[in-house]
This record gives sequence, C-alpha cells and structure tokens, in this order.
Amino acid sequence: AAKSKVTISRINEIAATEDDRIKTNIEEFDRVLGGGLMPGSVILLGGDPGIGKSTLAMQACANLKAPALYVSGEESSKQIKLRAERLKITSDDFYVMPETDLRTILDTIEKISPSVVVIDSIQTVSLSELDNSPGTMTQIRECTVALMEEAKKKHFCVIVIGHVTKEGLIAGPKVLEHIVDTVIQFEGEHHHSFRILRAQKNRYGNTNEIGVFEMHEDGLVEVKNPSKLFLSERERKTSGSVVTSSIEGTRPILLEVQALVTPSNFGNPQRVATGFDYRRLAILLAVIEKRAGFRLSANNVFLNMAGG
Repeated sequence: AAKSKVTISRINEIAATEDDRIKTNIEEFDRVLGGGLMPGSVILLGGDPGIGKSTLAMQACANLKAPALYVSGEESSKQIKLRAERLKITSDDFYVMPETDLRTILDTIEKISPSVVVIDSIQTVSLSELDNSPGTMTQIRECTVALMEEAKKKHFCVIVIGHVTKEGLIAGPKVLEHIVDTVIQFEGEHHHSFRILRAQKNRYGNTNEIGVFEMHEDGLVEVKNPSKLFLSERERKTSGSVVTSSIEGTRPILLEVQALVTPSNFGNPQRVATGFDYRRLAILLAVIEKRAGFRLSANNVFLNMAGG
C-alpha cells in the first residue's frame, strides 16, 4: 500500500494568528469559543431538547461572511426553510441539506467547500459500511472521527449538535467529548426566556467565559448586560434578598440571592438549594450555628439564586 505523505514543520516557521478564526458575528457565541470558530476544529454543542441549539447554530451560519452548510437528519428542506423565515434568515451562502448518510454529506462538502458545517444531530447520522443503527455508540464515534479527519484536512469547522440525556449528559459515548476540540453546553429552563452558553472544554480558548441570550419569537437575542436581566424583577428593600457579584470569565455579573428560614414542625428540617451547591449550604449553616449561635437545626432553610 502507498504510504501517505508526512509533513514535518518547525513550529517557529508555522504561520498562525487569531485572525484565522471565523467570526460568527454573535459576540456572546464568539466569546465562549475564544474569539470565533477555529478552522479545522470540531465543536460539540449540547443541551436539552427545545432549548435552542438548532436556533443558535442556524443564526450563527446566517451571520457568517462565509459559506455554511446546515445538515439536518431530523427535518426536511421545507421545514428548515420555515424555521429560517421565522428567524428572518436570508443568505445566499447558507446551504441546507436534509441527509443522514455521512458519505453523501462528505461528498457535498467536497463540492461546495463550506467554511462551517453544522450536523443536526450527530445521533441521526450514520456510515453505511457499519452494521450498527444510527445513534449507537459505534456510529456516533466513527461519524465524529470521520468528520474531524475531513475538517482537519480541508480546514473547515464542524458544529456537531448532540442531545442531552435525563441525567444532563450529552448522549453518546463519553469518549466523544475527548475526540472533539470544544464542548459547549446550552442551558436554561423552558419557563424562562434566558439561556446560558458555557464551554466545558475548549482547546482554543478559556472555559470560564459564558454567553447569555434571551429567547424571543424571532430567535435568540444577545444579552450584553446580564446583570440587568437577572435583577430586572427584583423588589427593593425586601428581607431575605441580597445582591452579590460573581466573576464569569472576564466580566462581573450581579446576581440576587434569596434566603428564607422557617420553623420546622417535623424532626428533620428541610434544606432546599436552587442554583447553589447543597453541600456548600450545609457547611455554611454549620458554621453559622457554631460561630454565630443561631439554632438552625430546628428550622427549614430555603436558598435560591434568582436568575442565576
């Protein structure tokens, strides 16, 4: 068999700058990525069903000043078009493709040479030469590896959308998170309009940055001042409520902390923490009872991070 050509370069002779990144022109998204999409990288975007993963990916493709291919294994071209109209997306460089066969997808990439490819979702894509069904561990792993090899070779970026299980983990083998270059999680609650984008792994940027969005009828809108959003409904001069600051990446964010202590009528008082680590709450209560002399062991304690 013919040997593949191996290229060896001195690191000082390799030209690489931050300008090589592809800007999505969505500042909150670019911040989490470390300044934009890195050509040749594979990004795993996870989140609960209906949280807005596909919406974010579509808006990113539409805002690019470069060709983008959106591959959907769950929707037809007409369904994608209807969603694009709702999001007010119009672009001559935005290609859509309803397909699940990876070889067909790779052939299309070869023809149109996009700068960014979105796979929605990796659980629906399969390699025909494998006997396993789509969504199995083997198919997900091998499809991701094939996409990564092609991305490195052709210098385009791949955004792979993955579903999240009931346990909050991205569906598929854990090794998938080790294969890709970046893992970002899109979080939020369906009864709230705001969404938070955070990086769990990023080979080309900081994992401490977060992006904040608000879901509107016509898509996701960036929140440039998260503190204003989180504190917008706060009533002033209310007992049990205090504002604190938290550093997320390079910017401080103001959050409201709500606490309530009530007498317990039962032997085991309740300890409820929302948006706050339960074990840390237990330590704080123990310190307050020991050092400050407050008898909290007979009281229910409720702690809530409002908006955070």
